[in-house]
Amino acid sequence: MTIQDHSLIVETIVWHDEAATQAFARALARKPAIGRVLIELRGDLGAGKTTFARHLLRALGVVERVKSPTYAVVEAYTPAKSNLNIWHFDFYRFNDPREWEEAGFRDIFASAGLKLVEWPEKAANYLPEPDLSIHIEMRPDESRTVTLTAYSAAGAELLA
Repeated sequence: MTIQDHSLIVETIVWHDEAATQAFARALARKPAIGRVLIELRGDLGAGKTTFARHLLRALGVVERVKSPTYAVVEAYTPAKSNLNIWHFDFYRFNDPREWEEAGFRDIFASAGLKLVEWPEKAANYLPEPDLSIHIEMRPDESRTVTLTAYSAAGAELLA
């Protein structure tokens, strides 16, 4: 299902299993816009945000261990066969949105590259508007309902 409201595009899909998550990540990795976007990953604990991020990073050519940045807050990657800069953030442990500003992340978000952000709500209004928001909801059968919202032309390119 796709809903278009001016420049906002909303699409809902189902990932029936981890293979579907991986397939979606691989398809996203092939899009030229992937190297210049901010993607929010939303969902409850255990919904699959880090799993999706891991599949996307692998599809982009990251060969080193991909770990959750829950304690480090940010992990930086540069795939072996490209000069793409990737930052994977996890703001779960933030207690105050001002921690984002104090950590000096403004420069990273202003630079070129892919930014993946788990728990963006913990950084409140300090984050720039995402290009794409991916909201993952667990279903009783272990599948996932995924709501994709594009907020920019680059986000719309990812969904095209």
